[in-house]
Amino acid sequence: MTVLDRKDVELLNLLQEDARLANAQLAEKANMSASSCWRKVKSLEDAGVIRRYAAVVEPKKMGLNFEAIVHVNLDRHNKDAVEALSALLKRCPEVVECFATTGDSDYHLRVICADIEAYNRFMETTLFNNPSVRAMHTNVVLKRIKADAPVVATTQ
Repeated sequence: MTVLDRKDVELLNLLQEDARLANAQLAEKANMSASSCWRKVKSLEDAGVIRRYAAVVEPKKMGLNFEAIVHVNLDRHNKDAVEALSALLKRCPEVVECFATTGDSDYHLRVICADIEAYNRFMETTLFNNPSVRAMHTNVVLKRIKADAPVVATTQ
């Protein structure tokens, strides 16, 4: 675990708000010199605290009007079956998030696609015929209440 100081947290919060800030702008907002700012950000990248920089897009503006949370229960929990299903889900562009969890379901998928027909094709080609999948339950997303929230960093 990386121990974060107050400036690390401030930089992380600023970058999560706008990752396109040039180093000079970031340093100014954080009240730091450009060189010390660059070193701190580089250190956060090297430590894996900052995994990557990305654009946050609006799915509906891209013609992706269907979103669902799919709860998947497995019939087989052996290592090979779990790894095969995980690899398959990682390759599916419709699956934008996937979590293996405790509780009633083994996997929770966030699926985004064009429409219900595209969702049905995804289900038929990906999950219905998979020998590891015992059951699925779909919750259609009616609206997003909170999404793309920054991770709140704290110091120790």
